[in-house]
Amino acid sequence: MATLPENVINLSQGITFTEYPSYTWYVNPKTGRISGMADGFTAVKQAVEILFSVERFLWQIYTPNFGMEWEGLVGQNPGFVALEIQRRAKDAIRTDSRMTDITDFSYQVNGDNLTVEFTVQTVYGNILQNMTITV
Repeated sequence: MATLPENVINLSQGITFTEYPSYTWYVNPKTGRISGMADGFTAVKQAVEILFSVERFLWQIYTPNFGMEWEGLVGQNPGFVALEIQRRAKDAIRTDSRMTDITDFSYQVNGDNLTVEFTVQTVYGNILQNMTITV
């Protein structure tokens, strides 16, 4: 009875990475229900919205590479939170090759809320993203 795999993977020829299409289920933002399929700009826009609303490393349905790290930001100094959101947002998009950069960060503090707005540059076009966090 063999305890080790019999078919050994040969890495001497290198590793080939395969890009998968962005074709995915489309969730209608007004109803929250699946209403068909999406590709291209619509699919990546949906991915951006989900990426920044999911806590990274928390949900088993997503890979550990997906999501934004929000833990530790609530109740902190607004200046610290603004810089951390910028750093963490850039880190979050690194896992998706369709998202190339984040630019045009702007911050506004209103009472206990910090509103952050930025542009996610994608291979299909730019997507404006905003979020509010209690500081």
